[in-house]
Amino acid sequence: MLRWALIFLVIALVAAVFGFGGIAASAAGIAKIIFFIFLIIAIVAALGGALRGRGPRV
Repeated sequence: MLRWALIFLVIALVAAVFGFGGIAASAAGIAKIIFFIFLIIAIVAALGGALRGRGPRV
């Protein structure tokens, strides 16, 4: 998912360089949304792993 955010960020940067304002804004918005979704999933996964924990092996 982070890969998709980076792809849309690159698309936004390339579009901005060539002067396509609408496309650049849309791609940047999509990249931002995907990045925040990635962060939320990463935090939930980290918390789930920490809370689940592992007991001592006997």
